[in-house]
Parts: sequence; structure tokens; C-alpha cells
Amino acid sequence: MERVKEIGGLFFRAKEPEVLAAWYSDMLGIDLAPTDMETPPWISEGGVTVFAPFSADTKYFPQSQQMMVNFRVSDLKAMLAQLHAGGVEPFNTSKMEGVGRFAHITDPEGNAIELWEPKN
Repeated sequence: MERVKEIGGLFFRAKEPEVLAAWYSDMLGIDLAPTDMETPPWISEGGVTVFAPFSADTKYFPQSQQMMVNFRVSDLKAMLAQLHAGGVEPFNTSKMEGVGRFAHITDPEGNAIELWEPKN
């Protein structure tokens, strides 16, 4: 059986795409999508990617969202300090034994995002 190798992109609607793209770049360090062959794309460092459908009535992320992006980070405490300096406050912080630490944040358009520091 052929299998997909990894996620190659994530595409979503935004009220102000340029403003939101700049926020993801400034707050999370995600390079903007290239618009020509000379601009390098964001290249993830690899690792686990969890693909997990949740129940339609989950409370883990807002009912208004069909899905939520989870980004791996190497130092959650440092990332949260960086976000705090940019006016972004976390919510729903947790630790899962054997898995790692988590925090949720919201982007400027109200999309919940999960940050995950995997257990080493």
C-alpha cells in the first residue's frame, strides 16, 4: 500500500491573509509561503505528526473550529515568554505523562493553536 509521507501544507481561510501570515511569522517563526522560486518555504524539523479525528462534540478545541493545528516546540516555556512579550496569552496548559507539555494560544483571527513540547 502507498502511504503519504508527511503533511506538505496546511491551507485555511483568513479574513486578512497577509496580516495573519505576518503574525505567524513574527510570533511563531513560520516563514511566509513563497510566491516565487527564490523564496525558501518553511521547512519543519521532522518528528512525530499526530493525525487524530476528534468527536464532533469535543471540548478540546472550540466548537467553532473544524480542526486545530498542533506545532511542536523545543522549549515551551521560552516560546510562551516570547508570545507573552508579543501580547499573546496561553490557555489550557497541561502536561501528559510520557507525552509532554501543552499550551493553547489563539491567533489574531480567533483560531486556537496547540503548542507541544514533546517529552525527551
